[in-house]
Amino acid sequence: MRIDDEIQSTNFEDNYHKVAINISYTSGWLSNYFRLYFDKYNITQQQFNILRILRGQYPKPATINLLKERMVDKMSDASRIVDRLIQKELVSRCTNNKDRRAVDIRISEMGLQTLAKMDQEFKTKDILKGNLTEDEAAQLSDLLDKLRG
Repeated sequence: MRIDDEIQSTNFEDNYHKVAINISYTSGWLSNYFRLYFDKYNITQQQFNILRILRGQYPKPATINLLKERMVDKMSDASRIVDRLIQKELVSRCTNNKDRRAVDIRISEMGLQTLAKMDQEFKTKDILKGNLTEDEAAQLSDLLDKLRG
């Protein structure tokens, strides 16, 4: 559906204003869709992002700084998110052997199992492939990369 119809407005300053509103609206739309999926596993989108980063690092540990650098939402408090994942036993924290001031974070076996279940149940392309071809998805991604310059 067109953004004009979704927000019931055609009062845009220009196409630059319209695309900014459209990107913001679409981000919220995707977040709401994902939230339904993440709620089943009692995790947030930011927690999911950290779990995916840690799985990519596995079996090597990650530091809070590495997590902050790689997170999609740069405004998230990675330390607090890790604390919540520790409470859920999805990750563990231990002192770095080489630098006692640093803390290593690793995904737990339960975290790996949770992501494996989620992977089987849900694919992002299932949301998008009804409206975008693979080529259109690549083109949109390229345009968004270009926008961020």
